[in-house]
Amino acid sequence: MQLSIVGSGYVGTTIAACFAEVGHDVVNVDIDEDIVAALNDGDAPIHEPGLDELVAEHAGDRLRATTDYAAIRDTDVTFLALPTPSEDDGHIDLSIMKAGARSLGATLAEKDGHHLVVTKSTVVPTTTEAVIAPILTEESGKTLGEDLDIGMNPEFLREGSAVEDFLAPDKVVLGSETERAGDLLRGVFDPLVARAGDPPVVETGVAEAEMIKYANNGFLAAKISLANDIANICKEYDIDSAEVLDAIGLDHRIGSSFLGAGVGWGGSCFPKDVAAIIAAARDVGYDPAMLQAAVEVNDRQPVRLLGRLREHVDPDGARVAVLGLAFKPGTDDIRNSRAIPLVDALLDAGAEVVGYDPVATENFRERYPGIEYADSADAALDGADAALVVTDWPEFADLGSEFDGMATPVVVDGRRIVTRRDGIVYESLV
Repeated sequence: MQLSIVGSGYVGTTIAACFAEVGHDVVNVDIDEDIVAALNDGDAPIHEPGLDELVAEHAGDRLRATTDYAAIRDTDVTFLALPTPSEDDGHIDLSIMKAGARSLGATLAEKDGHHLVVTKSTVVPTTTEAVIAPILTEESGKTLGEDLDIGMNPEFLREGSAVEDFLAPDKVVLGSETERAGDLLRGVFDPLVARAGDPPVVETGVAEAEMIKYANNGFLAAKISLANDIANICKEYDIDSAEVLDAIGLDHRIGSSFLGAGVGWGGSCFPKDVAAIIAAARDVGYDPAMLQAAVEVNDRQPVRLLGRLREHVDPDGARVAVLGLAFKPGTDDIRNSRAIPLVDALLDAGAEVVGYDPVATENFRERYPGIEYADSADAALDGADAALVVTDWPEFADLGSEFDGMATPVVVDGRRIVTRRDGIVYESLV
């Protein structure tokens, strides 16, 4: 099938390469000429395991990129994969989505025949029908339900495993309002479903598909915060929280995933999506107390980590190594990284900060150009008065003699990844 993707960011690039991998012809449309050139040269513009290989394999064949919206007219289905960043009050900013929809609608005005537009971006319920669809119909002159259809296909891609998540999904959610739109969406995903061993396919309405994404992320965020709340209580009683959480994870009603207690969740999805659904709920008169509590617990975790540090080292004038700057291992994404509030607090307290991350250093440097960066964990630890472990990169689990180079070997572990050993003062967050 001929597919077009509007947006070549994290989601757009990943789904374009993966759709090409399962046999579709895909064109990525983006306004950034550098990204377009990189994709056409076979280079992925983001760091994501497995993505470089897919882009290199399919670029110039089943995958190409362009800045020209006119290429969309030769496709059957367009996915809108554009950013929906958070506003200060938690609502999502739809300005980029609206602009993309206007350009898409104007392009479709010159296309003969039917076209399906599918929202891939995470948007609150009714956005596709109440906001995007009217723009498309106004700009294109087409009639919704006749020569134009809309759909919604939420993404469940975890940074660091996005390619695997797409090609081997737990579920596929297809939101549509007409039989033709449903048939087209099913046709897009049939090759993937067959390849992935027939995962569950949820066929539902557009608004329901929008809500499923928020429900999914809200539940997982709340599960992590509940695990952190339990682990914090365990810490106060000097109980091993890992043993407690491992045990409850054996209950099939709970499960072991997302019970890793620590410094909290970040990234581009959980903070934005939880804030957005809280704001949307309040817009219709409902106060989502559970979701708000999940945010409050999460926001306290970095504060607790700094509190553990203060039990051993006064940060004023101390050299503190921050190990891990990405919001999670396997990505260079620093959006809502737990390292951000920690570095802010350390700088406010007068600490000298040295940061290290295997892949996210340059992104972090753009936000904090004034702090020192090391090119290895060993170098970051050398001469440090304390170390804070913020991201659970596997290499941090192998650290041992590297701690011997610290001025005072105080290690506060926010992810329980460092092994306790003689010669260091080890403090876990939970």
